Amino acid sequence: MNKYRVAQVGIGHRGVIHANAFLQISDRFELVGLCDINQERLNGYANDKKLPSEILFTDAEKMMEATKPDVFCFVTQPDLRLPMAKLAGKYNVKGLAFEKPMATSLKEAWAITKMCKDKGIKAIISHQHKYLTSMQKMKEIVDSGDIGEVSYVNATCQAWLAQLGTHYMDYILWANNGSPARWAVGHVHGKELLSDHHLSPNYTMGHVEFENGVRSYFEFGKLSASHMPKENFWVDDRLTVYGTYGYAWGDANGRWGAFTKSSGGDVIGEVGDDWGTQQSTRLQPLYMKDFADWLDDDSKVHPCNIDISYHGYEILEAVCISAVDNIRVDLPLDPDTCEDIFERMRKELPECPERVN
Repeated sequence: MNKYRVAQVGIGHRGVIHANAFLQISDRFELVGLCDINQERLNGYANDKKLPSEILFTDAEKMMEATKPDVFCFVTQPDLRLPMAKLAGKYNVKGLAFEKPMATSLKEAWAITKMCKDKGIKAIISHQHKYLTSMQKMKEIVDSGDIGEVSYVNATCQAWLAQLGTHYMDYILWANNGSPARWAVGHVHGKELLSDHHLSPNYTMGHVEFENGVRSYFEFGKLSASHMPKENFWVDDRLTVYGTYGYAWGDANGRWGAFTKSSGGDVIGEVGDDWGTQQSTRLQPLYMKDFADWLDDDSKVHPCNIDISYHGYEILEAVCISAVDNIRVDLPLDPDTCEDIFERMRKELPECPERVN
């Protein structure tokens, strides 16, 4: 096992979780650089973790030049994805880790993906709900064949497309063992969130057929099906896999359920640790350990690798194009000919204020 030098940009809420994971698995990573434009926040974290002042920076490029890391991690707002990724290429890192959504346009997502391919950079995007015990149990049941042959996959989340929708599109692909999409149709409405940092229509609904014949139905936003009280908005999301015999589901709040061949006619399930309990202590360290293993060994491809993330982004782009143009959209898409779909939605979607009940 190798140990990798890592430099990170961003020490906000999510940045703390990333940095804590690097420090926790110190046998695999050495944090040699930490950068944030907020000096007070940077110093506060460094003091709390007793980090040396010489690894602290307020300029990302100066940090990269000084530290020459093996791994570059950035935890920033989405509009900085491409310039941060370009730094990874400029300084020839081996690994790149960053947050979702992976970009703010398909062209940008492809530019990052292509750069990583061309330079041999192994990249991962933070779709780490796969490491939740509930999701792991759901996937175990599906892979065992206990629900029969998979026929379709359903996903719902209250949060919008660029917040948790990219997560659940990724998990749909994961549950279906990476079979690529053949076509997509969709509906979107509401433009309020197109001005958010995580720009999205207020509501997105999609239907996709994959090359292996499995279909998926999903919805993201406040009109999607809810499974929890309103105070659990940020974890009110669920992935359900249906087979020829039964089904299995998992959610971000630690719950799973299933009806299977071996359950004897009963619906089984369990309530485990929720997202808040697992994200720092379990998810992020496991996610990063798998990254180190992939850096060690090409055959140990990370489940959150950039290729699956790019295809998930591409599918969601196709859903939005379908919604605006009222057509079925076949995949793959050509990123060079795709318009900025978010800009089109800003211009073309009607005002659609949410009804208050």
